[in-house]
Amino acid sequence: MTSVSQRPAPTPRQLTRTSDRLSFIYLERCTVHREANAITAQDAEGTTHIPSATIGTLLLGPGTRVTHQAMSVLGETGAAVCWVGEHGVRYYASGRALSRSSALMEAQARQWANPRQRLAVARDMYRMRFPDEDPTSLTRQELLGREGRRVKDCYRAQAARTGVPWRGRRYSPGDFTAGDTVNQSITAAAQCMYGIAHAVVTSLACSPALGFVHSGHELSFVLDIADLYKTEIGIPLAFDIAAESDEDPGPRTRRALRDRINEISLLNRCVDDIKRLLIPEATARAAAETDRDVVTLQTDGGHHIASGINYDDHENATW
Repeated sequence: MTSVSQRPAPTPRQLTRTSDRLSFIYLERCTVHREANAITAQDAEGTTHIPSATIGTLLLGPGTRVTHQAMSVLGETGAAVCWVGEHGVRYYASGRALSRSSALMEAQARQWANPRQRLAVARDMYRMRFPDEDPTSLTRQELLGREGRRVKDCYRAQAARTGVPWRGRRYSPGDFTAGDTVNQSITAAAQCMYGIAHAVVTSLACSPALGFVHSGHELSFVLDIADLYKTEIGIPLAFDIAAESDEDPGPRTRRALRDRINEISLLNRCVDDIKRLLIPEATARAAAETDRDVVTLQTDGGHHIASGINYDDHENATW
């Protein structure tokens, strides 16, 4: 009988695209195992089967146990796996990427390494969030000030729309219940968005650390991408949840956010946004390069040559 370890790994073109996957699945207090090409979540109520190829991000909360076989199939199908804390408010670790191409990573590094280009990308991010403003001439300090005012305006507008009292943003790291209901909902929405953004960023083989607005953290670019949808999706949904009830804001926010993300196809949009930011001049051909499974070697003059060849007999060749 063929063992799991002897099965060939699927190629990138055989994998389900990031934009076609479920945004995230949160599991807690269960054992995660494998059955064929599905993972199973077993708890006191029974066993749930989840096709691994459909998962964008698997969030493993407290009380979860995951087997080697489960991690093997999740790795083969390119699902992002994140270990998180209670209510999903702490991020501990994650798994592998989906893409095997370095095209977007190299474009990201080029944009990040050039101070002018880095500022240009930050301005593009602001423009995507607030299309009614032109940030072309804004400095970094002005961008941060404008962004702060727009977020405050969003909080006040959503409070007025829903009738939820708003006393300011309150979040105590490590203490999810310290804030009122709406603050707990905002925190839960933000943490889910960070996980989703992380899944998309890593699935495209980008660097989570090379941010254009945020800096100095291993997830700087993840925070950049998640913030693109904060005032449009995360904050309004959090106020809606708080307006409905004070009971269990965390789980209700996660479920509502999952439904909203699927409704508007946010994963597909997130993929397109990252490509547009990092390769603004991308043609269909350039965008398609991110799906390649090709390894080349670098040589002089910025040329790339085929790998898998011994070049000892090509010392005098000119590329």
